[in-house]
Amino acid sequence: MTTSGVENSNPTIERIIVTEDTLSAELRDGRTISAPLGWFPRLSHAEQRERANWRLIGRGQGVHWPDLDEDISADGLLLGKPSGESQTSLQKWLDGRALRRARHPTRARPRGAIRVLERKPTAR
Repeated sequence: MTTSGVENSNPTIERIIVTEDTLSAELRDGRTISAPLGWFPRLSHAEQRERANWRLIGRGQGVHWPDLDEDISADGLLLGKPSGESQTSLQKWLDGRALRRARHPTRARPRGAIRVLERKPTAR
């Protein structure tokens, strides 16, 4: 019996890049996966600083955005799975977000803000 020389391992994310309309994940094996930002409503509604604040979870098997309470897995991206969040849940999140902003208004976003956001995770 012959077996493939290809090792079957879980994909792991090394870096995330978020633009106005795309989420891209660079994997440790050299592949890059891109998905429409519209697949992830919380990221779509986020400000650039919130999109830039991410951390790897599960040794790169996923990404977490603490400001948005959003998690996306490498497997989900590879399988082409958009967010499974219901419209009701998203609306609750948006309402809570609007309420927090009304209580704690922040400065307006500067003109000419950077469109591509990327950050390399810090080594531990």
